Amino acid sequence: MVEDVESVGQRGVRSHGLLAWLRLLAVFQKVDQLSAEHLRAWDLSVAQFDVLAQVGSAEGCTQGDLAKALRVTKGNVCQLLDRMERDGLLRRQQEGRANRLFLTERGRRLHDQVVPAHEALINRLFSTITRDKQILLLGVLRTLDRSLSQS
Repeated sequence: MVEDVESVGQRGVRSHGLLAWLRLLAVFQKVDQLSAEHLRAWDLSVAQFDVLAQVGSAEGCTQGDLAKALRVTKGNVCQLLDRMERDGLLRRQQEGRANRLFLTERGRRLHDQVVPAHEALINRLFSTITRDKQILLLGVLRTLDRSLSQS
């Protein structure tokens, strides 16, 4: 990392915050790319996987709850859900003004295969740093996330 600070610093960037952001972005993009490649085996996008994982862990959640959990708009969620419903992975159940979401039997089987497999991939990608450093990283990111949520 010292080389990164020196080489970027020579180009005029001196902020450790900016360097951390750039590194975080680069790591995210690499993990996201590897995740996308991994999920293609199940014919899922990263966004579809996120829906499958969220609904699978919180059956009966509303579309609004899902959008909030995924940090996307309700319109984006609606498009994802339309496709996943057409693919037979989930179903919507009208309850008052809200749609509650449930996995179909096919969706549950897929969830039970892909979620553990994807968790194993992420664990493998992060295995190059020790458990203690993973815990430290999680704490730092949690602190940053909370401070940004209050801004």
